[in-house]
Amino acid sequence: MQSIKFLQEFEVHTDYLKHFALRLTKDKNQAQDLFQETALKAFRHQNKYLPGTNIKAWLGTIMKNSFINLYRKKKKRNEIQDNTNEHFFLNTPKETISNEGEMSVTMQELFKIIDSLNDDYRIPFLMAYQGYSYEEIQKATGNLPMGTVKSRIFHARKMLKDRIQRVFPSAAA
Repeated sequence: MQSIKFLQEFEVHTDYLKHFALRLTKDKNQAQDLFQETALKAFRHQNKYLPGTNIKAWLGTIMKNSFINLYRKKKKRNEIQDNTNEHFFLNTPKETISNEGEMSVTMQELFKIIDSLNDDYRIPFLMAYQGYSYEEIQKATGNLPMGTVKSRIFHARKMLKDRIQRVFPSAAA
């Protein structure tokens, strides 16, 4: 297809593409960028367009795929935008200041309290704490019903909370 004819067909669908870009991005500036990206790709690959086929669908597919690719790039980069006027965290000093208020509960004391639980509750709780899935915990505990596994983990947490509050009343929050 000749470039002039392709340009004419492209121009017929510019309004559609701009509205489609705005619908995808929900932001005027990003929609304009997406439209330009689509136009660039369309003209770069115009030799792949087959005359007589639906150019509107072809352009829409290019735009949709471009949008998906840009979304994936942004997600991969994990861009964090600070839209606040406060730049407190940006201007904080590099050194850290130690906090004088230390927690009165140590990990050793917590593990003593955990060890005081009955094995029926302690084992599923510790496995969940270590990151095992419910299915893995179910298999390790002799194929208990899934509801029983979840219930034991819930009740273990509740018992631990009560025991910690009894032993360390100041830790209740």
